[in-house]
Amino acid sequence: MSPRASLRLAIGADHPAFDGHFPGQPLLPGVALLAEVLEAARADPALSACLGAAPRLAVAKFLAPVRPGASLSLEFSGGATALAWTVREGTRIAASGQFTRQDKGPETAEAAPS
Repeated sequence: MSPRASLRLAIGADHPAFDGHFPGQPLLPGVALLAEVLEAARADPALSACLGAAPRLAVAKFLAPVRPGASLSLEFSGGATALAWTVREGTRIAASGQFTRQDKGPETAEAAPS
């Protein structure tokens, strides 16, 4: 059975990535959002097993900005060699993508949760 999980993530207005990005119109940089997603997946043993020791970012789509104070839902769907993820703020998809394992052969991952 493929691991699935839904987690909540609050992005505080004091998140250090907002400093200078961008004055008057703060938004969370994509790389900071990716780090939050990866850290959340690493905290769950079943999801972490899908990532392996050295995950690779296979694809990422940033669809809507994440602003200070955002309350996000992270949805994960894993397979033997990949972990698909979706970040939502309410009903809006903010980002989606897939991490793959470097230590296993290529496999098409399951579609990201919708």
